[in-house]
Amino acid sequence: MGEAGNIKVTLPDGSAREYQAGTTLMDIARSISQRLAKEALVARVDGRLVDLGAPLNSDANVAFLTFEDDEGKQVFRHSTAHVMAEAVQKLFPGVKFAIGPAIADGFYYDFDTKEPFSPEDLAKIEKEMEAIVKADKPFERSELTRADALAKFGEAGQDYKVELIEDLPVDVGLSCYRQGDFTDLCMGPHVPSTGRLKSFKLMSVAGAYWRGSEKNKMLQRIYGTSFPKKSMLDEHLFRLEEAKRRDHRKIGAELDLFSIHDEGPGFPFFHPKGMILRNELEDFWRQEHKKRGYQEIRTPIILNRALWEQSGHWDHYRDNMYFTKIDEGDFAVKPMNCPGGILIYKSKLHSYRELPIRMGELGLVHRHELSGALHGLMRVRCFTQDDAHIFMLPSQVKDEIIGVINMEEDFYKVFGFSFQVELSTRPEKAMGSEETWEKATGELRDALEARGLDYKVNEGDGAFYGPKIDFHLKDSLGRTWQCGTIQLDFQMPEVFDLTYVGEDGQKHRPVMIHRTIFGSIERFIGILTEHFAGAFPAWLAPVQARVLPITDRHLAYARKVVDSLEQKGIRVEMDARNEKINYKIREAQAQKIPYMLVVGDKEAEQGAVAVRHRGRGDLGALPLSEFEDKLLSEIKEKVNA
Repeated sequence: MGEAGNIKVTLPDGSAREYQAGTTLMDIARSISQRLAKEALVARVDGRLVDLGAPLNSDANVAFLTFEDDEGKQVFRHSTAHVMAEAVQKLFPGVKFAIGPAIADGFYYDFDTKEPFSPEDLAKIEKEMEAIVKADKPFERSELTRADALAKFGEAGQDYKVELIEDLPVDVGLSCYRQGDFTDLCMGPHVPSTGRLKSFKLMSVAGAYWRGSEKNKMLQRIYGTSFPKKSMLDEHLFRLEEAKRRDHRKIGAELDLFSIHDEGPGFPFFHPKGMILRNELEDFWRQEHKKRGYQEIRTPIILNRALWEQSGHWDHYRDNMYFTKIDEGDFAVKPMNCPGGILIYKSKLHSYRELPIRMGELGLVHRHELSGALHGLMRVRCFTQDDAHIFMLPSQVKDEIIGVINMEEDFYKVFGFSFQVELSTRPEKAMGSEETWEKATGELRDALEARGLDYKVNEGDGAFYGPKIDFHLKDSLGRTWQCGTIQLDFQMPEVFDLTYVGEDGQKHRPVMIHRTIFGSIERFIGILTEHFAGAFPAWLAPVQARVLPITDRHLAYARKVVDSLEQKGIRVEMDARNEKINYKIREAQAQKIPYMLVVGDKEAEQGAVAVRHRGRGDLGALPLSEFEDKLLSEIKEKVNA
């Protein structure tokens, strides 16, 4: 506390200012700059989110959050959910309100209504929301006792709010927020007033069981999104439309890559062209691993229950596993590859001179996903995990982790992905002591810092046997996908009694790394399909060139072109149909084939091809041998276009 009646506010840059006690956070923001007062949505006071209208009565560390901050976005969108609820209350008297949280890229609110909402209803709700925003109503917080809250919402017939209040611990303080004629049970905080919520869109309506249980009543859930500027909303809506256009399920069918059938929900079927793409990825994976000293292994899909009990999967992962009986014994289909790799390590004695041992496996795993969570190749019940398990001396841990980080980075550059890194720490349900976990987490942190990588910490999100580094790839639409992971494990070597003979002739315990790069081959194919919108780089494209004879008399030369390309190892096909050349070109473009080679009289005479690229258009005529050399070079260099 400064002079009598004054308080000290310390800002994120370390600077401090004095204010009279009772000054609101909005007035503090205004004293810093008018722009901050205009853009600030909420404040973080000593780590707690607080409304800008709240007075500050003691010294505090204060940070003002805008829409640029994740927490600012959440407050903005949760406030928009309240505006939507007010509009629904006005238009549909008697509706009952459940919950209305912010979610990734938007918000929703669940309502109990007599009739389902129609698309026309959403349009009416949006119009009413616009009036509420224009009125610029303040969000006003009030605190109340448990008894008062039960009475208030009980008298209003808001059964879901009453149930929420009754389920809260007795000592939890309750608060409400009011804007205009609408009052909601809410912890807050909220933006200062409805006028801040400039641009919004109600996206869809769906059924949702109260509290996610099918035993409860089905409610109407309205999804929406909101932004402080119309240009930001327009950009978001454009990205959503582009994401629909790029949907890997749609493109997968159009390009004949894969399919999902009712006979095997969550179990994808790869077609011949999809297998070409998959094999190219796997061949690339093998080549790169061989360069880096990995040995490839293959382990069984079904293993005895005792192994899964020993590994901890039985206790920690059983709900996600499939089971069977063999010769009266209990077996499980593997959800992870690591126990099999461990058995290979244990199959013989190892010297410290052999370590590190790097074992790579393209292992098929099965996990029991709920049917509602299944999504094309992105969420499946069986997938090929590009696993590797590294067994090493304790002194080698940092270098091995850095080596894996470098490898992940090299892989992602080939596909044009940038990435973000996250470090996940000990979960609530975990094997081993806190001390061992702290040591493992410290090793991962040291490696990240040695590589100079920025990273975010996810507290409590590690695997049950060890902390991990996750790589989140950023695609061409700015979306992120978690793919690669590095997990440091001191637990499994202990559980399975893994040893090596040290320099002293005694047995010692190795350390283990579990890591993936693609994560799942199937999911990575889905991500690549959407990233490239099906226009795969030539080295990955199932068909790299299509030969297009102009008329039937050019078929003989076209076949010679095809034969020559095939002899060079280029994936080629010919469109020999009696169709106009422009139609053939459009068809090839629709199939996202990188190169179209038009051949007519002139090309046949000169031993050339007229080259068209699916993105760059007409590239002119080239001698066939020159085109072959150019394409082979593009394939070898894995040009990302």
